[in-house]
Amino acid sequence: MEHTHIKSTPKDVFLHLFNIVTFYLSVTGFITLFVNYINALFPDPLNYYFTGIAAGVRWASSVLFIAVPAYIISSWMLGKDIKKEPEKRELKLRRWLIYFTLFVAAITIIIDLMVFVYFFLDGEITTRFFLKILAVLLVAAAVFGYYFWELKRKAEKTNIPKILAIILAVVMLGSIIAGFFIIGTPSDQRNRRFDDQRVMDLQNIQSQVINYWTMKEKLPENIEMMQDNISWFAVPQDPKTKELYEYRIVEPLKFEICATFAKPSQFKGVLTSGERYVEPKAVYQENWDHEAGRTCFTRIIDPQLYKLKTGAVAPNTVMVK
Repeated sequence: MEHTHIKSTPKDVFLHLFNIVTFYLSVTGFITLFVNYINALFPDPLNYYFTGIAAGVRWASSVLFIAVPAYIISSWMLGKDIKKEPEKRELKLRRWLIYFTLFVAAITIIIDLMVFVYFFLDGEITTRFFLKILAVLLVAAAVFGYYFWELKRKAEKTNIPKILAIILAVVMLGSIIAGFFIIGTPSDQRNRRFDDQRVMDLQNIQSQVINYWTMKEKLPENIEMMQDNISWFAVPQDPKTKELYEYRIVEPLKFEICATFAKPSQFKGVLTSGERYVEPKAVYQENWDHEAGRTCFTRIIDPQLYKLKTGAVAPNTVMVK
């Protein structure tokens, strides 16, 4: 029964709202993190972008690293207040927030089960999909169970909140650390971003070589000859070492461009069928898979394909050998 003489103070409002917001952020972070882990461990060859997965993991880990401790601290402060004034357990604000959280958790569970049944009947159940549904279901069920218990429990002393806080902190740290093994350490991610930039630079160099050949019907003798101040093309440099990329003519219509990569190509994971991931650019007959270390890409220009007509512009694709 509610104690009508107990009113919420500004401190109560701040702590309860801060606590519930950090809780929602923590739950969202957990779900986002594990969904991205599932995407990385059970990739979809039709929709696989390692860069997007890694970014999702970094963002979710950042949210957890800040939101979970903030939630635990604010919960401890609220518990301390309630211990001093047990009547605050009946505050309208507190009960409204708990019931709202129970409502959201219950709706999430219902929608999650509906989605599972729909895709099951549609015959599209996969390990990847099942694990995502399971992750959301477990988190929503845990939220519902905890707040239902919190709503019904009495004011007697118990160590359960402290035990749950320790478990939450351990799970949070374990979840973040797991990312180092699934997508790599922060150093690995930085190296991958360097490699992404190197691939982009090589694509630009390749494009400029093609444009040069279509205009002059010969390959540039060296990489410096590609500099074009009018079209604003500056010969790119390695983003880390600041050295020029390697370029050499192999034959009159054949050239190589090389770079030194920090990590193997992120599109070389192994599918269950034993096939390799194919970088989305491969559909345009460009192949930029690479190993760690110095890697060269050989390109052969087809003069029939790239012969310019009046007013024509050379396309940005070449034959790969």
